[in-house]
Amino acid sequence: MIGGGIAGLACAHHLARAGARVTLYESSDQLGGLGTHFECEGVALERFYHCMLPTDRHLLALLDELGLADQTYWKETTFGFMRAGRLFGLNTPQDLLRFEPLPFIDRLRVGATGLWGRIRRAGGLDDITCEDWLTALSGRRAFATFWKPMLQAKFGDRYRDVPALWFWTRFNREKGGSKESKGHIRGGYRRIATALAGSIRSYGGQVRLNTAIESLDLSADGRPCVRLADRTAPVFDQVVFTGPVAALGPLLAGGQLADKAAVAGEGIDMQGVVNAVLLLRRGLTSHYWVASIDPEVPFQGIVESTTLMDREETGGLHLIYLMNYLHRTDPLFARSDEQTLQVYLAGLKRLFPTLRDDDVVQARVFRSALVEPLYTVGYRRRQPPVALLPGRVYLSTAAQVYPEVTSWNGSAGLARRVVDQMLAEH
Repeated sequence: MIGGGIAGLACAHHLARAGARVTLYESSDQLGGLGTHFECEGVALERFYHCMLPTDRHLLALLDELGLADQTYWKETTFGFMRAGRLFGLNTPQDLLRFEPLPFIDRLRVGATGLWGRIRRAGGLDDITCEDWLTALSGRRAFATFWKPMLQAKFGDRYRDVPALWFWTRFNREKGGSKESKGHIRGGYRRIATALAGSIRSYGGQVRLNTAIESLDLSADGRPCVRLADRTAPVFDQVVFTGPVAALGPLLAGGQLADKAAVAGEGIDMQGVVNAVLLLRRGLTSHYWVASIDPEVPFQGIVESTTLMDREETGGLHLIYLMNYLHRTDPLFARSDEQTLQVYLAGLKRLFPTLRDDDVVQARVFRSALVEPLYTVGYRRRQPPVALLPGRVYLSTAAQVYPEVTSWNGSAGLARRVVDQMLAEH
């Protein structure tokens, strides 16, 4: 198993339970991928925000297997929309009818779009852009004012290429119930990663941290051979690669699998994120997530995790995430942590003028260059296959989760599917 994120951990867990002898390699000193943590003010906090939804059947089934289902708690949460310095709640039909940035007829059309999104089937949505689909349903003004800024916040200028299927799946994951509810596991996602590693070891598997992979090739007898940084090259019956597809090409270069790189989605580009984590003495709003989409705001979203989490998990402080989705080539992605924090905090104070410097207990910046594919129309036809080399080399990556939302739930579902195919072909 190459990679110790949720996909690698879940694949290794399922394989070990099925009787396979499993070795998992992770290049860093932590398991969990985007679910890794840092220590701050005596508590462990996640570097990137996470939550569970009632519709996350794959992840919830995995928690049940691990005996962690009773450690998850649920709360009703709300969504806010920040426009021209004003905060609007958007959680009920009445909220939408009072949403002043849109003319009244456009509010009705946006509401009708949401209703249609709940009942419409997914067929054909991979072959039309979000822009065309939402414009046809909501109108040009509503798209420009309401939908476009949120798409740009996620994908930048690439929003024009994103299929409507991405939006449809995301909308139905978030709005699958009559009220918005989210879940959190005590101890955070670190607890899930630790439990999965423990499960792997309990079935005789190995979990090796700080172990970089230099190449993936085939041995003389056609079995996968993994060359490690220490120059050893163990051979396995089957290998699963779970890292970003962009990292697969260099691993295969010069070997017998080099021609498989294109099949593995070498042309798929990925979006990144620069994320500030704040611990505050005071809260900002009552909403879990606030879209902050005005051009002068230096981040596109505010997630107030302690509207969901019990504050005993954060030492009594308020945990805030400020997200800015950026391509890794954007100059803002490479901006220093100090500059990023200075700009983000200044922007936050413009939105919340009563916020003082001494309200900020800690502020940290984390970034990831390869978070989610930049989807294009017809993406399903170009997705990497599960079996790169049937019976031998498999993929379980973020590029294959679509049309499900890129999340721990989507990765857990893909991992189960990959393992089922591996066992069937072994």
